[in-house]
Amino acid sequence: MSPRSASLGEHRRGPARGDLLAGLTVALVLVPQSLAYAELAGTPPVHGLYTAVAATIAAGLIGSSPYLQTGPVALTSLLTFGALTPLAAAGTERFAAYAALLALVVGTVRVLLGVLRWGVVAYLMSQPVLSAFTVAAAILIIASQVPGLLDVDTTADNPLVAAFDAVSRPADWDVTALAVGLATIVIILGGRRLSPTFPGALVSSLLALGLSAAGWITVTVVGDIPNGLPPLSSGLPWGSLGSLVVPGLVIALVGFAEPASIARRYAAEDRKPWNPDREFVGQGLANLAAGTFSGYPAGGSFSRSALNRMSGARTRWSGLVTGLAVLAVMPFVSVLSDLPSAALAGLVIAAALSLVATRPFQEAWRFSRPQFFVALPTFVGTLLFAPRVELGVLLGVGLSLAVHLWRELRLELDTWVTDDALHVRPQGVLYFGSAPLLEPRVMQLMAERSDLRRVVVHLDRLGRLDLTGALVLRSLVEDMRAGGTEVVIEGTQPQAARLVTAVLGTEPPAPVALPEQPRKVLRADHRKDCDGTA
Repeated sequence: MSPRSASLGEHRRGPARGDLLAGLTVALVLVPQSLAYAELAGTPPVHGLYTAVAATIAAGLIGSSPYLQTGPVALTSLLTFGALTPLAAAGTERFAAYAALLALVVGTVRVLLGVLRWGVVAYLMSQPVLSAFTVAAAILIIASQVPGLLDVDTTADNPLVAAFDAVSRPADWDVTALAVGLATIVIILGGRRLSPTFPGALVSSLLALGLSAAGWITVTVVGDIPNGLPPLSSGLPWGSLGSLVVPGLVIALVGFAEPASIARRYAAEDRKPWNPDREFVGQGLANLAAGTFSGYPAGGSFSRSALNRMSGARTRWSGLVTGLAVLAVMPFVSVLSDLPSAALAGLVIAAALSLVATRPFQEAWRFSRPQFFVALPTFVGTLLFAPRVELGVLLGVGLSLAVHLWRELRLELDTWVTDDALHVRPQGVLYFGSAPLLEPRVMQLMAERSDLRRVVVHLDRLGRLDLTGALVLRSLVEDMRAGGTEVVIEGTQPQAARLVTAVLGTEPPAPVALPEQPRKVLRADHRKDCDGTA
């Protein structure tokens, strides 16, 4: 069944019990979050609401997860801010136009990946890179909100520098704004401890809004939020499309990790299949819709998806209900104009705190030192490159590839002697990158022992053998036989048997279980592999 027919079939059945309540519950959280994440992304706050409407409704039309809630999210907002900062001034309509165009790029990439059935790329991003980037991004997200929390103006582009600048000027702090922001954080985090479904974002926002609108507190507020439905995007800077391709690709892939993780997790818990191709299409449509209706790149939200599921959602109707509920309040959103900016800062900080963790680095250090040294530069680079945080991802990907090549270019060789025979067992992958190392090592070992008359090459522990590897084996056989040494190939794996037969011209023996032999290691080549294990 195609994604489209599956989607239509589900919607023809109508919403399940609980979808309406869950959708409305999420909408109450989404409205204030949309304003907060829009400011994090660098767009005027109302564009967060446009994204919340368009992306959430579009994602509800197709996708593999009945719980995934799409819309403005912190990580994608930070990526958007970093990508567009060099092109336009944050907070302006020009910046918002760039953000809408970027959403179209992200949406196009994701739809193409889904239609071409390349959803497998969702599994290809190195986990240490993603974890390190996520932790660094969370720190940057929190740092970016510190000036707003203290109500201190700063001009620094790097969030860490801006946070340091704000903190280092205590005379400029607005104590009332700080109290509002801290109260928001306490209500959200405390509410989670009381109940996972406690609408902390809504409660804290309404309290802050009520105090501000009544004039009981005087703090910086969001400002004018125009009423009205999301408008079609106009005046997009198409001439700058080329400069948005790389950031769009990064956001399309890195930003997809979050919704992919959510969908996979809940699919496993429900014992249902997860279709990454279909999810790519759904997330792509969400971003195309956001870009079309003056929004900015969207992603999947862990917190809202969890709230959606715990509130009783059972189908993607809950996402449609959420989007329609936000759409219904758009004619009246000007009432949020008195919402304190410090409350929005508190919302973002509370959401990002859960992403700050040392466990990914501890596990990398414990299980794979090379991967730790991929994660650490990714983390540091993301912080240093901010606001161009996508460069941290590219650094991590480059390091991951380097580690992979380093490991693949190394050939592990077990060697031992029985009577007059030298036994050689290469392990891992014998391909064009590692195969040239085999013959010189065997020749060196033979030169060290004049009493050896045979060489037995065991292939039972080779995971893969390519044509170059087979040609190197043939060269070894020919050179050794030319010098009067017998060479025997044993233990060929079934997947390599045809290639070995074709290249060497003989039928190799099938793999057999070798008896334990007393071993005399001529050359201990038991190096630690790149994961630090023996």
